[in-house]
Amino acid sequence: MRAFIFSMMLLLTTTLSFATENKMSDTPSKVKLTTSLGEIIIQLNPEKAPISSANFLTYVNEGFYNNTIFHRVIPGFMAQGGGFDTDFNQKAVHDPIKNEANNGLLNKRGSIAMARTNVPDSATAQFFINYKDNASLNHTSPTPSGWGYAVFGEVIEGMDVVDAMAKQPTGNRGGHQDVPKTDIIVEKAEVIQ
Repeated sequence: MRAFIFSMMLLLTTTLSFATENKMSDTPSKVKLTTSLGEIIIQLNPEKAPISSANFLTYVNEGFYNNTIFHRVIPGFMAQGGGFDTDFNQKAVHDPIKNEANNGLLNKRGSIAMARTNVPDSATAQFFINYKDNASLNHTSPTPSGWGYAVFGEVIEGMDVVDAMAKQPTGNRGGHQDVPKTDIIVEKAEVIQ
């Protein structure tokens, strides 16, 4: 009987050990964007947005976002970046990813989501940070007009920096509207956890 109890305790301890290991490896990553206006720290949500989080981390780890700009800033709506260098050249990207907007995460103030074209599964490197709760960007149905924009994390520090972006004068540049007249540069993007 003692051997059976000991075996069961050993099995339970081993199982708990594996569960703890797995839980630790699923810890969401934090990414720090060092910008020309200050630092922004983003907490990713790989549990609910595994594809978008992994995609974002791929670009971060490749150094893709270094020396890119926030090329579209609309006060009271969102700030978009991740696609253009400081010469306003669009950067080459990986293949588009699946839209995860049906993951339950909402486009609320401070959330970060994947930018895309009118095609639901067209997101690549560009992302945006919401200035307010943008319910119109949330998933409502699996149709072209209802897919929404996939949230994959949120700003946990530096929302004051994001808000400062909205105070910068904007204009037209390279066929784009709402472009800050003075570049807001992502000097470095790095994983910090």
